[in-house]
Amino acid sequence: MYRLSLVALAAGIAGGCAVGPAYQRPMTPEPVAFKEAQGWVPAAPADALERGPWWQLFDDPVLNELAGAIEVSNQNVAVAVANYAQARALVAQQRASLFPTVNLSLSGDRAGVRGQGADNAYRLNLGGSWEPDVWGRLRAGVTSAQASAEATAADLASARLSAQGELAANYFAVRALDAQRSLLARTIAGYERELQITTNRFNVGIVARTDVLQAQTQLANARNDELSLKRQRAQFEHAIAVLVGKAPSEFTLAPLPEWRVTVPAVPVGVPSLLLQRRPDIAAAERDVAAANAEIGIARSAYFPNIGLSASLGTGGSSVSDLFSASNAAWSFGLSAAQAIFNAGATRASVAGAEARHQATVARYRQTVLTAFADVENQLSATRILEQQQELTRAASEAADKVEQQILNRYRAGQVSYSEVVQAQATALSARRQLVQVQADRQAAAVALIQALGGGWRAGQEQG
Repeated sequence: MYRLSLVALAAGIAGGCAVGPAYQRPMTPEPVAFKEAQGWVPAAPADALERGPWWQLFDDPVLNELAGAIEVSNQNVAVAVANYAQARALVAQQRASLFPTVNLSLSGDRAGVRGQGADNAYRLNLGGSWEPDVWGRLRAGVTSAQASAEATAADLASARLSAQGELAANYFAVRALDAQRSLLARTIAGYERELQITTNRFNVGIVARTDVLQAQTQLANARNDELSLKRQRAQFEHAIAVLVGKAPSEFTLAPLPEWRVTVPAVPVGVPSLLLQRRPDIAAAERDVAAANAEIGIARSAYFPNIGLSASLGTGGSSVSDLFSASNAAWSFGLSAAQAIFNAGATRASVAGAEARHQATVARYRQTVLTAFADVENQLSATRILEQQQELTRAASEAADKVEQQILNRYRAGQVSYSEVVQAQATALSARRQLVQVQADRQAAAVALIQALGGGWRAGQEQG
């Protein structure tokens, strides 16, 4: 009977009865095209985001240098890297449970009775144990750990993409503020000239003192706006310093008054590619796979735990006795344990695992729907902002002409200075609005790249 039990056990081990459900990726809606991308043909090749770092599409060497520091200096990314390393270690730990455990022990004792001398006792023992994965519980644990590690890899990609996107958005905000400050500096210089001219005209009695006061008010307001821009720029510069892992006091971003705006045409592809390109989708799907494996782990509690053990040992009163074959002893054991009654704990554990699986499926589907909405939003923003830029440019050019005409009429004594102030304020507002729309277009391009996954593909972190 003992031999028959071993044969049956070996057959069970060879068969490997898996009690968990086979994994299938949950079904999600996959539209054939994006609603907001109809008729839009991007100029960039379809594989542009896979060719290299996505921020290089903006053709800014300073941004390229800063983005490269994210990988090695950003502390949120460092946390994600450590979490991924920990997840990989857990996979190795789970895989080790599939193999036997071998132990070697050596001990020596000396004992005796007072007045009767003492005896020595030495023991050497080599033992091993193994839990055959008859019901697939251990393999399910490995599968769950592997899926969790892959989800952590996707989380790492999400952390990188988030930090890179935030860096790009902050950098373009700084450049837009530099452009506005340069614009405002030229405007302030013009206001100062107008104030001097108006003061001279007042001194000779050509205009009223109210004209001087209005010019002074306009100049003071412009200088106040310049200080506000300076404060905003400092905040964005400090945020960039933190993103690249530096203290704000150790980081300075040189101003760039001449702003060369580059808005790349971002390749969109088909919606189904989003399931591979978004790291948050990949992480959610791997969570589903891990939860599916945990159902098998919970179900395996319905079956007995089977173990094999063996040992070979020797002992004696001297060290030389340890190597004597006559003192050797061996043992081999087979064990099986099964819970007879646990008040429904196993059934509750299985139900809990199944409920968690359902929750991860719902979370995965919600992540997919949110991802499609993100892309549609950014495609809409990209298209509308491009149209707004042309309208804003036309409005700015017209406001500049009105400003010059009103200023000429004022100098000719045909209009009051209030009309000059209004025309100059309108022109300045239009110029700043044009700069802001250009910055918004770059921010929308960054957001679209993030919504598309930034070129990351599921599985590329493993290796």
